Amino acid sequence: MPAKGATAVQPDKPVTVSTTAGKLTTVTLKDDDGDKVTGTFNTDKTQWTSAALLKPSATYTVSGSAEGTDGASVPISSTFKTLKATKSLKASVVPLNGETVGVALPIQIYWNNPVKDRAAVEKQLSVKTSVPVDGSWHWVNSKQVNYRPKNYWPAGTKVTVNIDTQGVNAGNNTWGTSSRTIAFSIGKSVVSNVNVKKHTMTVTINGKLARSIPITAGKDGFTTRSGVKVIMEKFPTKRMDAATVGIKPGDPNYYNISDVRWAQRVTSSGEFLHGAPWSTGSQGSANVSHGCVGMSLADAQWYYNQTLRGDPVIVTGTSRHMEPGNGWTDWNTTWAAYKSGSALS
Repeated sequence: MPAKGATAVQPDKPVTVSTTAGKLTTVTLKDDDGDKVTGTFNTDKTQWTSAALLKPSATYTVSGSAEGTDGASVPISSTFKTLKATKSLKASVVPLNGETVGVALPIQIYWNNPVKDRAAVEKQLSVKTSVPVDGSWHWVNSKQVNYRPKNYWPAGTKVTVNIDTQGVNAGNNTWGTSSRTIAFSIGKSVVSNVNVKKHTMTVTINGKLARSIPITAGKDGFTTRSGVKVIMEKFPTKRMDAATVGIKPGDPNYYNISDVRWAQRVTSSGEFLHGAPWSTGSQGSANVSHGCVGMSLADAQWYYNQTLRGDPVIVTGTSRHMEPGNGWTDWNTTWAAYKSGSALS
């Protein structure tokens, strides 16, 4: 047990309470917020060891009692402080707690400060699933770590992500200040294949072809990227302004459409799948867009109603490929390379 009145106790070290004679009866360890720390006794109850990491910059109180060899009860009482963290480590997570998502959604954890000791942090992350799933963490950079299965999530899977980073030493005196749990569900399997050369998108739902949709994709100079894309955002109506991708008013390719219907984002750079009534005559026969996949309003609405954030869209038929990080691009990496991105690989 840390010395009474000790300061700068490391949060990632277990607290032990022991006796050299007799046995421990009760031990309680709690912080200044009143939160208790779980722990276990050894077989003969001569030692109690905490099971969870502690909070940095917190005051802890140990209380309880021991029974001496003469049967008398001896009180236990001590107070100590954990070290003060220069920086905290907190997590923002995709997906949202309680969300139902598509079969290709990668779990994404964004840290508020850089992680130097990635292995220490990754050891505190776990993914539990209602059916067996082979998956891996993959560090995108020092402030982001993702997780995906080897293959798409099985439809209907329940997933729980435990981020047990309270008290973890992330390096550079950056310490985890809290833990959190995210639970989400996988919806039905909706897998879309866009063939740019054939101007067609096929939509397979739960393994069966549901619809073949005539589409138009990017024209010369605005080639649609090939690769595995993932639906990131969904908008029943969205303004699309070419200025956001560097095309200025006055340019022949400039556009500013206030009411694009059934728009679904698949890249950070601005590729969407959406309704495009202005190109109906080209859908199924020619590529005339600025990179998006356009379809009729009726098809776009039907498609919008089938999909979830996290559904995959596999695009083939062009020589332009997805850039890493331009959207949720985890599926464009081989499984071997993805696993090698784990700090524990």
